[in-house]
Amino acid sequence: MSAPGTILTRAREAAGRIDAKTPAHRDRAVDGLRALALLAVPTGHWLLGGFTLDDVGALHNASPLSAFGGLAPASWVLQMLGIFFLVGGYASALSFRRRTGSAGAWLKGRTSRLGRPVLGVTAVWALAAPVLYAAGVPEATLRTGAKLVIQPLWFVGVYLLVTALTPYCVRAAHRLGGWAAAPLLASVAVVDFLRYGPFADSVPGWVALVNILPGWLFAYQLGVDWGEGRIGRRGGWLLLAGGGALFAALLVVFHYPASMVGVPGKTRTNSHPPSLLVLALASAQSGAAILLRDRLARLLARPLLWAPVVVVNLCAMTILCWHQTAMLAAAVPGSFAGGLAGLTTAPDSVGWIVARLAWMPVFAALLVGIARYARRFEQPWTRATAVRRTVAGLLAAGFAVFALGLA
Repeated sequence: MSAPGTILTRAREAAGRIDAKTPAHRDRAVDGLRALALLAVPTGHWLLGGFTLDDVGALHNASPLSAFGGLAPASWVLQMLGIFFLVGGYASALSFRRRTGSAGAWLKGRTSRLGRPVLGVTAVWALAAPVLYAAGVPEATLRTGAKLVIQPLWFVGVYLLVTALTPYCVRAAHRLGGWAAAPLLASVAVVDFLRYGPFADSVPGWVALVNILPGWLFAYQLGVDWGEGRIGRRGGWLLLAGGGALFAALLVVFHYPASMVGVPGKTRTNSHPPSLLVLALASAQSGAAILLRDRLARLLARPLLWAPVVVVNLCAMTILCWHQTAMLAAAVPGSFAGGLAGLTTAPDSVGWIVARLAWMPVFAALLVGIARYARRFEQPWTRATAVRRTVAGLLAAGFAVFALGLA
């Protein structure tokens, strides 16, 4: 067994090598923000997502938020998609400016980079599901798992859509400056008024779907504005103060649900599709990120802090696509052992919360193990023939149909 001093020395040497290979122009603060937002996704899903066992030992989704409404503020911290879209818009603006080919070629490259890991995880699950069923895993457990696996992947579709709008976002930033995102905020406010206001009973349910694009494009546009130099510290303070004030008003005066994620049994949700509360939080988070950028950059100049950021960013899509699988890798075998506190028991007690916190390192370790093999899906598929790509696509489509309950 290696001595602690030896481990620390090796860590410092590895961090030094990573630091030395980092280009001087690399924006460490933006990479740090992206890594933070990425890690918030599995942390939130692992902490706020639980299971129950039915009479035949099958797993079903449950949430501690149903029993502990006081946990809702945790979702304010763990819901960091606003930061993710902010840094995504920032990075896309810089990348789009530096491109050497056409806008179409630039978008194709980004689409491939995002699409390969999604295709990989869904194709693997399409192959694994029949094997697990033959091994005795109940169909209800497989459907629960499929829903959890596909749940975070909606984000990739939305992210691709807003990325495709980058040229228009850049133009808007040049014409409207830091106010380019204001029309998106106004659009979501109008839709929220229609679906929650005095005329809500006469408004069809599909109207809420109008919020999907402007709701998630809002923070992305802020990122493009930031990348184009249209938002500075004054804008950061305005976003922080304005977003915080709007967030408080929506909670206290207009009685928006406190949780930023869906709660089972509740008819009203903030995130699917995004409500005005999501944009208020994204505004405050974006303002804080802009104001803390220089301080974060100084911190990440230290090799030991910078190295983990690099690793997380290199495995970004692997973390997003496979973190639910890591939790299921513990929960599915655990379901055969009966009720395991914090894993397969109902999330309705303080004891469950304590036990779930103890399970978090296990999920993380499983994700690291899975990532060693799944990371290859993020690499270009240079050896994949047209036939293999077609088979992978068909498997992925079949898994999506199963996960969405269409078969």
